Amino acid sequence: MLELQNITFSAADEGGKVDIIRDISLTIEDHKYTVITGPNGGGKSTLAKLIVGIEKPISGRILWNGEDITDKSITERAKLGIGFAFQQPVRFKGLTVLDLLRIAAGKTLNTSQACEYLSKVGLCAKDYINREVNASLSGGELKRIEIATVLARNVQLAVFDEPEAGIDLWSFQNLIQVFQEMQAADKSRSILIISHQERILNIADEIIVLSDGRVKAQGSRDEIMPTLSGTDAAVSACEMLH
Repeated sequence: MLELQNITFSAADEGGKVDIIRDISLTIEDHKYTVITGPNGGGKSTLAKLIVGIEKPISGRILWNGEDITDKSITERAKLGIGFAFQQPVRFKGLTVLDLLRIAAGKTLNTSQACEYLSKVGLCAKDYINREVNASLSGGELKRIEIATVLARNVQLAVFDEPEAGIDLWSFQNLIQVFQEMQAADKSRSILIISHQERILNIADEIIVLSDGRVKAQGSRDEIMPTLSGTDAAVSACEMLH
């Protein structure tokens, strides 16, 4: 279980410091599919970075399974079972997809094992397994490969920051299926997604609405979705593509 206790985070701008996350306290329950949504600029991506250790809060505590991880690095949190998929996946010159999956798994996967992870994210393994993770791959391909690395790591909490960003309609539809299969296949894994896409919200167990650095609402999909109708926190997949 992930607990955030009175978390505040500030960033510098021309006028001094601005609070981006403002005294947030919330709990991410185990074995649930949770989506954090809200208007652009509300602090969603910053909150994800605080959870995985890319940023550090100026006050408050972050607890993981009862352990205070506030001062732990992203690497230390990864070892404890928290995985992160970036909004813009990193490109690695000279590193193949197979290399990347082996690094993620922390063991020497054979080609067949690595191909299973690629197949789960809708990629034809033989076309990608020996490709370099570089500029020759599209944004959608990179996004799916990064999700495959999260699957290979078998994390307890998988955090995805706007996984729909920059991908085409087919990839988006496939992405929804991947999350549904992750949810169904491994009940011990928790999934946390930063998104404002309606189709992603529609398969969530729990929805947290973040605006102006504060939690405005938290509850089940059935409780929260009706309150989002007509807001920029619930954008359809079709709107994303036009």
